[in-house]
Amino acid sequence: MNYYIGIDIGTTSTKAVAFSGQGEILARETIGYSILHPQANYSEQNPDEILEAVINSIDKITRTLKNDNPVLISFSAAMHSIMAVDESGNALTNCIIWADNRAAEIAEQLKETETGNTFYHKTGVPIHAMSPLCKLLWIRENDPALFARVHKFIGNKEYIFFRLFGKYIADTAMASASGMLNIQTLRWDETVLDYAGIAEQQLSAVVSASHKEYLSAGSKYALDERLKKVTATAFIIGGSDGALSNLGSGAVSKNAMVISMGTSSAVRITTTDVYTDEQMRTFCYHLADHSYIIGGASNNGALVLQWLKENLLQTNETHEQLFKLAETIDAGCNGLLFIPYILGERAPVWNSNARGIFFGLDVTHTKAHLVRSVMEGVIYNIYSIARILMEKRKVTEIYATGGFTQSPLWLQILCDMFNCNVLVSGAVESSALGSVKIGMNAMGIENKWTPKITQTYQPDSIKHSTYLKQFEKFERIYEIAKKEMSTTAANPATAGLVV
Repeated sequence: MNYYIGIDIGTTSTKAVAFSGQGEILARETIGYSILHPQANYSEQNPDEILEAVINSIDKITRTLKNDNPVLISFSAAMHSIMAVDESGNALTNCIIWADNRAAEIAEQLKETETGNTFYHKTGVPIHAMSPLCKLLWIRENDPALFARVHKFIGNKEYIFFRLFGKYIADTAMASASGMLNIQTLRWDETVLDYAGIAEQQLSAVVSASHKEYLSAGSKYALDERLKKVTATAFIIGGSDGALSNLGSGAVSKNAMVISMGTSSAVRITTTDVYTDEQMRTFCYHLADHSYIIGGASNNGALVLQWLKENLLQTNETHEQLFKLAETIDAGCNGLLFIPYILGERAPVWNSNARGIFFGLDVTHTKAHLVRSVMEGVIYNIYSIARILMEKRKVTEIYATGGFTQSPLWLQILCDMFNCNVLVSGAVESSALGSVKIGMNAMGIENKWTPKITQTYQPDSIKHSTYLKQFEKFERIYEIAKKEMSTTAANPATAGLVV
């Protein structure tokens, strides 16, 4: 039997998922790796650990399905990473990932200039510390000797493809998240590169999502025992995790919105038009062919609940037990409100110095109130991103993906906040599935997969009114506290401000 592998290179793990020709999951492997924090505000990964995770996950899938034929392997990857390599392709740095905040000051300065505004509208990437452009500027300013030695600046997936195939190539989706690709032409933007002080030759060649490679006979990896089953298999470069999640979940109509939440969270809409926001609050990235995604990503998703559990409550209760506690509290938490910016924030405020706030605490509030207020606060921030998009596009259905779909309460809060039906797609591994769809199209293999909707949530208009009032307060509190947050940021230990 033929099968198709989607590889999703994530922030904390690489997942390999094997799909049948009908879109059914046949096998799944996950291999984790660590995030390195060598200094305050640094978030890095060892690129060779990621390479090993990719190879080992392929090995485990092919061993599990040893009697079947892997037709293709297609890739999805987390965006906004950058690393430096020398002329031999050896890493000069670790892979600096999206969560890295070392370039915050540089980003803030650039953001306030006309140059920064121009770059945003050229590339669709908000000026922020997450952007590879800002990370590159940081390297140039803080380590000029290293900057002068760099042969190529590449991302996580580019490193994998260079090691496997000896070529520096970047798909348009990943390149468009770098802050250096012109979103209109899908070519490296000469003005941005001149500003950064690099030549186009120091970046990978830009290719389409359908670009394919094969392991060269006799090469190191073709001879690797772990890859012996895929020496004749097509490797499709694919796209970015966010864009492919939209494709995999089936949310490609003009009135559909995808809201995903795992460690972080994101709001995305698929479109055929390039759209940038006058206030630089949202992104616009390429998906594939004539499709783009617009939206915003938040640093703060389910990780915030984990922080509450471990750092404040210091409890061994499971998330499910905490959800049950939160269910006992009415919408709006009796006035308790939480601003969830414990990791700074990307969309919509783009403020690396943003910090968390509990507002309105009194003696009647309990642990259950704290849990529910955190869950609601994360949704308020998601809504603050989504409503920017809804100014331009009527949204009639929301597709929910990611780990938070395991919590009916969180989904109902989302549904009531938006006052819109929320659909839970049966496409569990939506980014991997989206990559396989790209791969099958690249190989000319027909697929008509339509993910099944496993659950539908309908809104409660009364709770919607309660949440709207809380949301208005949410926005006012952030604006009032924004200046104070810059001071608080100097002392990370004070991440949770209680008012």
